[in-house]
Amino acid sequence: MKRLRLVFMLGGRTPAVGSPTTPAMLNGSRSLKRNLGLLFLVLALPASAADRAEEVRGTEIAFAKAFADRDAKKFFLYLADDAQFLGRRNTMHGKQEVIAGWSEFLKPAVAPFRWQPERVVTNAAGDLGFSSGPVFDEAGVQTGTFTSTWVRQPDGSWKILFDGGSACPTTKQSAQ
Repeated sequence: MKRLRLVFMLGGRTPAVGSPTTPAMLNGSRSLKRNLGLLFLVLALPASAADRAEEVRGTEIAFAKAFADRDAKKFFLYLADDAQFLGRRNTMHGKQEVIAGWSEFLKPAVAPFRWQPERVVTNAAGDLGFSSGPVFDEAGVQTGTFTSTWVRQPDGSWKILFDGGSACPTTKQSAQ
C-alpha cells in the first residue's frame, strides 16, 4: 500500500482513506503509467556518490583493521590483481609483488604502523574511489599520509588498485 501511495504522490491523485480505488486509477491511467515509469527509473539509478564514498570509507577501514589484526589472508583479499603499490624506493606491480612486499609488514605480532581515512571521494559513475589520511607509528605519532585508489568490482566489492604515501616533512626545532 505504501508503494501505491508513493506512486500517487509522484503526480497522481491520492484517494481519501477508505474510498474505493476506481478502475481508471489502476487501468490505463496515463499519469499512473508515467509515475510507475518514473518510480522504476529512480529505483534503477545507481547509488549516490556519497553512498559510494561511504562504501569506500568502510572498505578502507576494514583493510586497515585486517592489517592491525595481523590477518594477512583478509588483508590481501582487498588487492586488485593489477594493484600497484608505490613504495619509497620502488613500485610493486601486481598482486603477487604486493603480497611479497607487504608480507614482511604483517609478520610482527604488533602492527608497525596504522592508518585511517580522512578524505574519501568517488567519481560520478561510482566505480572509482579515492581515500587519503594520516599514517601513525606504534606510538601514535603521525609519520606520513597515505593515498589509495579503489575500483568497484562487478559483485559490488571494492579492491585497491593504487596505493602510496608520503612521509611527513621533518620540522626543524628552533633553538631557544
